[in-house]
Amino acid sequence: MSDADPQPPLSGLRALAHPLRLRLLSLLTGAPMSSAETARELGESQANISYHIRQLHAVGLLDLVEEISVRGGRAKRYRHLPESGERLPKGSGADHRAVASVLAEELVRRSRERLPGAAGDFTDAELTLTPETWRRVKEMAAELGQIMHEEALPPGTEGAVRVSATVMLFPMVVRGVSASVTGSSDAPGPDVDSWVTGSSDDLGPDADPWSAGSSDDLGPDADPLPGSAHRHASTPEPPAGTGGAAEGTR
Repeated sequence: MSDADPQPPLSGLRALAHPLRLRLLSLLTGAPMSSAETARELGESQANISYHIRQLHAVGLLDLVEEISVRGGRAKRYRHLPESGERLPKGSGADHRAVASVLAEELVRRSRERLPGAAGDFTDAELTLTPETWRRVKEMAAELGQIMHEEALPPGTEGAVRVSATVMLFPMVVRGVSASVTGSSDAPGPDVDSWVTGSSDDLGPDADPWSAGSSDDLGPDADPLPGSAHRHASTPEPPAGTGGAAEGTR
């Protein structure tokens, strides 16, 4: 795919709704890399990596930090800075659901690479908190993310630990209060299945993000599935309030 690609760059939060772009952001937090270096590290084609790097750079999630000479040419190296996330707009409800779906997919992929026998921490909760407690929780989560991003090392650093972290915090619609009362058209009512709203942007918990029907999310090496049919599975919900400490953050 050339720089003259007629497809416009993705906007805002939608840029995060792709598993490879999440992996790029993680990799380029630890060290600046060029598209060729990143492609070798992730085992992807350079053309595909270059496409997604352009998308992330266009929305401000990657910064161009240096240019180096390579075999008589020039290569650009990019890096993801923790504060760059503040440049993104809040996004719609559909955007947040798409990101949540891809985060879930990434968590499954990382779980397959979990170090056997290694101890970890886990928490999952759907609770009611005071505004003050909720504020404290968000501040602590923000600090956790900042520490991890600022201390991230290049992959393969001797003596370092490769870890996975995923945290996604958000307030929910109060049960019995409709979206019209809350003033948010994106917030479904308590009886609405937000995964099955008829929108091709709403990916179900088991949906393949490649089947979303959006050519903007597909790199040059992607094999998009036809249409926008999403696969849904009946998955029992975990009991609310199970807990420990958080195992994962992004």
